[in-house]
Amino acid sequence: MSTEEKSPFTEHLSELRDRLVRSAIAIGIGFCGAYFFKEKLFEILTAPLIKAIGNDKNTQMIFTGLPEAFFTYLKVSLITGIVISTPVLFYEFWMFVSPGLYREEKKYFLPIVVLSIIFFILGSSFGYFIAFPYGFQFFLEFSTDSIHAMLSMKEYLSFSSTLLLAFGFIFELPLVLSFMARMGLVSVSFLQKNRKYAILIIFIVAAVLTPGPDVISQLLMAGPLMILYEIGIIGARIFGKKPDSDSEENLESPVDSPATDESEES
Repeated sequence: MSTEEKSPFTEHLSELRDRLVRSAIAIGIGFCGAYFFKEKLFEILTAPLIKAIGNDKNTQMIFTGLPEAFFTYLKVSLITGIVISTPVLFYEFWMFVSPGLYREEKKYFLPIVVLSIIFFILGSSFGYFIAFPYGFQFFLEFSTDSIHAMLSMKEYLSFSSTLLLAFGFIFELPLVLSFMARMGLVSVSFLQKNRKYAILIIFIVAAVLTPGPDVISQLLMAGPLMILYEIGIIGARIFGKKPDSDSEENLESPVDSPATDESEES
């Protein structure tokens, strides 16, 4: 009997509490460090918008309540602190779950978690460097001589952070499809056959994840999703579970029926 089986349930809860406390401390340290650079961090976040505004002096960013700027900087610092402490969070999570995994599960679990982080960063980078400039430019074109954009700090942070998270999560699609194919839950033929339903679901997901009813944001998310779906099919073909040789032989050479045996005996 292993040590984990002998350990009482309260010991696992105590370990979970300790790891959560260490994770919270890491986030707190990252938050405190990021707060010293709060203006610079918010400037980086608003860089695509400032570039889209250009020389339009009538368009500017404002805060409508006295504590709005303060709380916006707090949220930016907190998000940055979570990002900075990701290695510590990942280490604590891995050390907590790894004792309960089999060797075969560990072999797949660690690469999947690392790849998921990489895909999330790629998705957020796509949203920041590609989707943001085109989307902001489109929205600002609705300004006229008598109508000018007055952009709230709080609303921009909510809008941009939601989009960055959404783009980060949708870039996990190829990894999810490849993992499902590896586990035998889906096949390449199934993904190809149901492509039209997948496209419909993609547009529904894009409409739900994008903040606001604007079509441009939905298209900027649905387009990459359809490409990622095709990449997922390729990944399923490469990493998918291969059929067993025994099952293939059984399919190719069916078992003789009793009627055939009787005819041969006669």
